[in-house]
Amino acid sequence: MATAAGIAQVLTSTLNPDSNIRIAAELNLSELLKNPQSALSLAQLVLSQDAESSLRQISLGHSAIIVLRKYVKEHWSPFFQQFRGDAPQPELKGQIRRVVFQGLSDPDRKIRSLCAHTLSTIANSDWPDEYPDLLKHLIQLLLSGSPNSIHGAMQVFTEFVRTDLTEDQLLPVMRELLPVLISILSANEQHSPLTRSRTIVVFRQCVEALYMVKDQHPQGAKEAAGNVLPAWLDAFKILLDLDPQQDVSGEHWDGLEIRIQIFKTLETIHTSFPRIIAQYLPTYVAASLHHLHALYPTYVRYYLADSVAVPNSSEGQPIELYKLIAPLVDFLTSATRQSKARVSFDQGTVGKLVDVLMQWAQMTKDNEDEWAADANTFISHEDDDTQVYSVRVAVFDLYSALLTIAPVQTVSAIHISVQRVVTEANQAREAGVEDWWRPLEGAFAVLATQSELILDISNDEHDAGRPRPIDCEYILAQVIPSLLTLSAYPFLQGRCLFLASRYTDLLPTNVRGQYLDAAVHVLESNETGVPFKVSAVKSIQYFAGYMSDAESPIIPRIIRDLGPFLLETSEDILSLVLETISVLSGVANGSWFTTDLAEALTAALLDVWPKNIKDPIFLSVLSDVLYAIVSAKAPAVYETVVKYALPRLTTSIEHANADESWVPSSALELIGTIGRGSPETLGEGFFAAIAPSVFGCLKVAEDRDVLQNGVLLLTLVVRKDVGQLLSWTHADGQTGLVHVLTVIARLLQNQDESGGLVIGDLIIHLFRRAGESVLPVLPDLLQAMLVRMQTAQTATFLQSLIIPFAFLVYNHRDAVLDLLESMRVGEEGRSGLDVLLNTWCENAATFQGFWPTRISALALCTLLRAERPSLQAVAVKGDIIITAATKNTIMTRSKTRVEPPQFTRVTFPVKALKLLLHELQTNGEAATLAARTAPLDAESDDSDSDWSDEERVKDDRFSFLADMIGVGGPSFDDDDVIANNDDEDLRNDPVSQIDLRAHVTSFIREGAARDADGFGALVGQLSAEEMIVVRRALQE
Repeated sequence: MATAAGIAQVLTSTLNPDSNIRIAAELNLSELLKNPQSALSLAQLVLSQDAESSLRQISLGHSAIIVLRKYVKEHWSPFFQQFRGDAPQPELKGQIRRVVFQGLSDPDRKIRSLCAHTLSTIANSDWPDEYPDLLKHLIQLLLSGSPNSIHGAMQVFTEFVRTDLTEDQLLPVMRELLPVLISILSANEQHSPLTRSRTIVVFRQCVEALYMVKDQHPQGAKEAAGNVLPAWLDAFKILLDLDPQQDVSGEHWDGLEIRIQIFKTLETIHTSFPRIIAQYLPTYVAASLHHLHALYPTYVRYYLADSVAVPNSSEGQPIELYKLIAPLVDFLTSATRQSKARVSFDQGTVGKLVDVLMQWAQMTKDNEDEWAADANTFISHEDDDTQVYSVRVAVFDLYSALLTIAPVQTVSAIHISVQRVVTEANQAREAGVEDWWRPLEGAFAVLATQSELILDISNDEHDAGRPRPIDCEYILAQVIPSLLTLSAYPFLQGRCLFLASRYTDLLPTNVRGQYLDAAVHVLESNETGVPFKVSAVKSIQYFAGYMSDAESPIIPRIIRDLGPFLLETSEDILSLVLETISVLSGVANGSWFTTDLAEALTAALLDVWPKNIKDPIFLSVLSDVLYAIVSAKAPAVYETVVKYALPRLTTSIEHANADESWVPSSALELIGTIGRGSPETLGEGFFAAIAPSVFGCLKVAEDRDVLQNGVLLLTLVVRKDVGQLLSWTHADGQTGLVHVLTVIARLLQNQDESGGLVIGDLIIHLFRRAGESVLPVLPDLLQAMLVRMQTAQTATFLQSLIIPFAFLVYNHRDAVLDLLESMRVGEEGRSGLDVLLNTWCENAATFQGFWPTRISALALCTLLRAERPSLQAVAVKGDIIITAATKNTIMTRSKTRVEPPQFTRVTFPVKALKLLLHELQTNGEAATLAARTAPLDAESDDSDSDWSDEERVKDDRFSFLADMIGVGGPSFDDDDVIANNDDEDLRNDPVSQIDLRAHVTSFIREGAARDADGFGALVGQLSAEEMIVVRRALQE
């Protein structure tokens, strides 16, 4: 066993600048620590009081941090993922734990922190089974009165409560621990602010854990919350009443950490237990307002003026002021939005809050430097969907909340505050104040981010005959124009332009045109900064949404100005430019496009495509832009793009490396995008240009995305211009149709079903568009599909195999049935009809898509009308059999493996009728039945109104859902209500126009009238609920 002195010597060598000595020492140390006794020596070395100071720092920095904790994770217990064996015996573990625990009281703060982290790691595996007295000893340290011991114990508790306490352990620990913590929090003269702040952290973790166990232990959690939270809320109130300026006026800002944790905890309590905190809200809102006013001068000095560095805490870490303001504002937002514990704002409070928030909305010096250096960062901060969390963003969120609960008062207050800011900015500018523009930019940022709400509120007031609460026209017409020329302030310029674009609704056409011209000039100027140019692009994107056909002649100029951005930028700016081009391309249906512009833009897009080919967002936007170009209502634009793009894309497919599947996948998708935008047919030579590359790729491809995009492209060709496919012949002498069938055969044989999920649409469109040409190979194709049907696993792939049969049955019933009856499938020689009907009946309920579910139902009706003996002879899976073991039991996967579900066996006509009745139910019949038997009750009978933190939902909250499921609303077969993902051909197919519910109802009545005895025999095998549906159908 190595002694402490020996380990110290090895540790010293690990710091030797000679790499050979250092590496040898590290290897030696690894070998030493395979002996568990060495870990004890290491722990003792950390606490050695007679060691030299430098040696203690070595043991701290390298023994403790790197070695001791590393040892615990690698050798302590199999509990840890990094465990490598050689775990110490329980007795030795106890000795090491005692030494590390002793370190919690060490005079050196860094050693206390190290020991706290190490003990927390040990507790993860040992507590409570092997280390049952840990909590007792930690609480004893808290009661010891020693600042050092309390500091060390608090650091353990900070991690311990979050990671190790179970639901059952929480309530007993809280009863014992929290009174001790609140006494430490209150002893400001005895304990440091950072130690006291950790008591709040632990308390907050207890509150979060208490909320998590509320459902499992409602009474205990209710009592704990009611007994514990008020005392802490009272303590927070006292602490927040202290002047916050005293915490930012000394050498360290340690006191801020207490306030940071208080506001984080207040938001947690407000979210988890709003009723308990409700009575305190006015006090806390007033305290929050006071903090915002009192600390603003400090914010200006350290964050806006860029004159003084933020001081570190007494433990060496900076405590940033924004880490207090952000949770403070978040708490106010929560208090504004939470209806159960919402603070009531009077006009005066709203005005004060709106005014002070506008000061905190300013961009900081760090923002300015960072955004000027990296335009992508500027975009990510400014984008509504990707805003980086900050005080500024938190302020915007609070404004949104205020505009929601007090709309007119908030807009009026914003109007007053903006007027003040404009006046003060002008005065400061005249006085030569350097940062005069910063408050103005912040105010305009508020107006811009809240534009939608402000406009709605202002318009509502105007429509009601009341004066508008804000005069945006004055700002747009009188304030902004003069600021756009101030090139020394690019962020203000950009904000002004962007603000004008967000209020385009209020701009007369000629004024909007002037702003658009200004944005274009910004793009073309060599003197404007990147932030201003980026803001100009964003502004153009908004202006484009309001452009009339008469304004479209300027668009080619704008597109050319945006071109250089495509080649010189990446990431966020690239997406912004592409999205702007996409919006512009939709103006006047793209009639302003010229062939030269289309070719230049396509060339630029395909130049940036390879560099960003792995970015799914970029690819999505690129696809939108390409589609907008090729679908433009301008002569020869489509042909120009095809002529230029197809050679480049097919070359990419041909030359892609085998391990770069994303290249052909993306190229195939883009070719499909171009084809989708074709005016009618694909145009002469389209398929001949792509066919060799596409078929060559699909012949060897294994990647799912490549196969799916390739099949989708072939489906598009069949849909839009099947003549090109049928007339094309490869150099090998095979026709295009043969190659398509080869692709289908390969996908049917492939055991990986993911690539064949879209094969059903290709087969269906082949039947629809090339039926006569497919006839010679139809038996072989159907045989291959039936064979694959027997081994298919996924529901989507099975649907791809079944729906083409449904289409054929619906259109050519007798011929298809004759063919299926003559087929034999597999070694057992089952008839093709038996395989199809069993697979169809077993999977029909899982079919997805508007057209597939309709064609399936219509085909079932067609089959039932056939009355062929072969259909009567096929037995299929019926309803599930409920046994004593499965009754009132949720059957999980593990349970179904032990006891697989059992089903009845019924003839095909019975099952088909059941499936049709299911269609009636899902298309409104079931909802109608439910509405006639039981009213909708949204409230629970056993709720506790004094305790429940979930809002009770009134019946009208369900109105939209009720409309969707048919209670007094449209049925599910209304494709104007439910999204239809079928392609255009299928949406326009006569099948999609049929009223399915009326069709099935008519079929039932017809069956009953034509063959009362036979139909009655089928109905007699239905369930009671199904019989009710039949009866109602007959009564309609």
